[in-house]
Amino acid sequence: MRELNLDRLRTLVTIADLGSFAEAARTLHLAPPTVSLHIADLEALIGAPLLVRKRGEVRPSGAGEVLVERARRLLADADEAMDLVRRQVQGLEGRVRLGASTGAIAHLLPQALEVLGQHHPGIDVQVVVLTSQETVSRLALGTLDVGLVALPMAAVRGVTVMPWRRDPVMAFVPSAWAAPRRVTPQWLAGQPLILNDDGTSLSRLTSEWLALAGEQPKARIQLNYNDAIKSLVAAGYGATLLPHEASTATPLDPRIRMLPVQPRLWRPLGIAHRAGPVERATQHVLDVLWQQKQV
Repeated sequence: MRELNLDRLRTLVTIADLGSFAEAARTLHLAPPTVSLHIADLEALIGAPLLVRKRGEVRPSGAGEVLVERARRLLADADEAMDLVRRQVQGLEGRVRLGASTGAIAHLLPQALEVLGQHHPGIDVQVVVLTSQETVSRLALGTLDVGLVALPMAAVRGVTVMPWRRDPVMAFVPSAWAAPRRVTPQWLAGQPLILNDDGTSLSRLTSEWLALAGEQPKARIQLNYNDAIKSLVAAGYGATLLPHEASTATPLDPRIRMLPVQPRLWRPLGIAHRAGPVERATQHVLDVLWQQKQV
């Protein structure tokens, strides 16, 4: 079965409003035969007359009135959809899907989203908590637009990754503990530990840092939520290694001491997005994130 054509419906509605084929042709910038063809096509599809000519005026038939009423809704919906898409293309509105770890979401995204909201209030950023590997996989599949990922990251076809920032990894220990001014792997390995889950980039960084000194301690507990880890440190449950995002202004719990580590350790992050042309809404998000670059 043939489907209704929006151009033909617009012609029908215009004739109903103006009461004239000729006026409709002028308004729509169509040739009069084209207007007649549009109505003939619709009447052939419906199987009934849609317009009645009476005393020099054209009015909808009974079936025509029903179709005109429905056509107005369809045309309004189509116009609204096109307007929304145009605004998305122009970067005035749009939805941007972003994947990142809990740490990045809690400590790095709020500033960026605040700036974005000030300059581009029509852009809706939908944030998903993901590991770096999951983020890159979803970017490749097209179900994400932007990702904050740990580096180094293996090349994935269809995904562009740019170095973004490098934050120092610090030791977080209960304030009541006697701790050295600089925390070494040997000292940390002798303490109760609260570390990130296996499989996370931070867990890999921590394990490598400890292993280079010949240490392979077992964590007392493993979590994938940095603020929860800090809460346990504050309670005296153990020590941990976490990145320190210097650009954030979140005050540290007085029950926690943040100490540098020796040898020094860094957590590098990158901004990832799908390769190829970037929609303007996505570009606005990338631009705001780039303002926090610390590489």
